Amino acid sequence: MSATPYVALLRAVNVGGTGKLPMKELKAMCEEAGFEDVATYIASGNVVLRSDDGPEKVKEILELRLTEYANKKMDVFVRTAREMRDLVEINPYPDEPGNRVAALFLDRKPPKDLDSIVTGVQDERFEPAAREIFIHYPEGMGVSKLKFGKELVGTARNMNTVTKLAEMARG
Repeated sequence: MSATPYVALLRAVNVGGTGKLPMKELKAMCEEAGFEDVATYIASGNVVLRSDDGPEKVKEILELRLTEYANKKMDVFVRTAREMRDLVEINPYPDEPGNRVAALFLDRKPPKDLDSIVTGVQDERFEPAAREIFIHYPEGMGVSKLKFGKELVGTARNMNTVTKLAEMARG
C-alpha cells in the first residue's frame, strides 16, 4: 500500500514578522521525520507530504518538531488530498475571486451558531464546512476586522492556495 498524501498547514508562520521558518528548513524537518515526497508552497507554512501514518499522527509529529524548533507551541492542521479537493468542489463562493475567499482550517467542526461568536463583520459572508469555515472577503482579508472568538483556533488560506495545494497533493 502506498503512503497517503497529506497537506499540512502551519499556523502563524512567516506572518507579520512572527514565526520565522524558512521553507527549506520546514522541508528538511519533514524529511527527517520520515515523510516522503515533501514539497512546500509559498512561505506561509504549507507543506504537501506522504506518510503511512494517519492524519492525527502526522499532526502530532509535525507539532512536536515545530514546537522544538520554535520554542513555543505551533499549531498544524492536516488534511488528506481528498479533503482538500472536496473543499475546492464545495466552495460556496465559486464565482468570487480566489484571493477574496478563504477557508479557515480548524481541528474540529465549527460551532453551529457562528453568529454568536463572530465579531467585526462588515460585508463578509461565511459558511461552515466539516472542519473549516469558508469566508468571502469582498474588500480583501487584509482590511477585514472579522474574528471568530478566542476558542476557535485555526489558520486561513485563500482558495487560490487551497486549489494549488489540492493539485500538489493529487500529484
